[in-house]
Amino acid sequence: MRINAIALLLALLLAGCDQPPAPEQKGFAGMGNQAQAFTPVVPGRVFSFPADHGAHDGFRIEWWYVTANLKDQNGNDFGVQWTLFRSALNANPQQPGWANQTVWLGHAAVTSASVHHAAERYARGGVGQAGVQLTPFDAWIDDWRFVSQASDPLSDLQLSARDKNFSYQLRLTSSRPLVLQGDKGFSQKSEQGQASYYYSQPFFQANGTLQIDGQTYTVSGPAWLDREWSSQPLTANQTGWDWFSLHLDSGEHVMLYRMRQKDGAPYLTGTWIAADGQTQTLHAGQIQLVPQDTASVAGRSMPVRWSIAIPEKHLDIRINALNPQAWMNLRIPYWEGPVRISGSQGGQGYLEMTGY
Repeated sequence: MRINAIALLLALLLAGCDQPPAPEQKGFAGMGNQAQAFTPVVPGRVFSFPADHGAHDGFRIEWWYVTANLKDQNGNDFGVQWTLFRSALNANPQQPGWANQTVWLGHAAVTSASVHHAAERYARGGVGQAGVQLTPFDAWIDDWRFVSQASDPLSDLQLSARDKNFSYQLRLTSSRPLVLQGDKGFSQKSEQGQASYYYSQPFFQANGTLQIDGQTYTVSGPAWLDREWSSQPLTANQTGWDWFSLHLDSGEHVMLYRMRQKDGAPYLTGTWIAADGQTQTLHAGQIQLVPQDTASVAGRSMPVRWSIAIPEKHLDIRINALNPQAWMNLRIPYWEGPVRISGSQGGQGYLEMTGY
């Protein structure tokens, strides 16, 4: 679940743009402070496309999140991340110009087996520096763009970002249907009912170029889009999450997340995505998700090797980070990077870990 979004936006939501930061709150306690006036997430929403590719005014937080597992012509592995976050500072109707109450945040990263670079951008809404429009579809912050000229925006898109140590230009295409996560897009995050609206496009194929430290690579591979929006997705007891998006060699896909808590067992759920796009919600009793080896990353111990078993799907795999040091050393730091899959199936995917 884009994870990363809630931890990253927390500082902005608590501080606003024109006020000093609020005192630090441990975990995600601050997420409940201002949610009441925003639109709640409730079961039964009927999704509408392409409208739901755009922004959802009235909700507190939202993100457009892309990851890609790429190879060059020599078989070298790379990962790419691109994320745009929208944060409403209050629930009032949005104002034009500099009075606008929306904050936009962009994250971009590239990863190889030996290198990880990450960058961030911030923007105020209402002045054209960042935003999302539907016709034609365009999500941008500064010159980072996720844009399409197609009548079906998610069938053919261009993705780009650049910073001083990296850049990438990718074309993402798919003729496959979108996937609604959870209960027809209602994605629960706790036993108390916190939730988001959540859909994905796990069937993208990416092609393009990637530049790292002055070296250019021609790359291709599978990509995954996550879209979520919510107003209060977590409880004060939840301390962080571990999120997996996995492309299996069989053509099947798996999304899993584990919401860790101060007290009690983690909240664990996921989605099994068949090769034809049919989905099945996975509940905690169906999933065995166990951290294995750790690595010292940015002064903390991070589980960079995992085992995952879903017995009814005959899945028993190991997840290994391509680069254990894939630390997003940004204003709000977290771990995010590509992973390799071995065991009963091969494959590749992405892992995000927050709150460690």
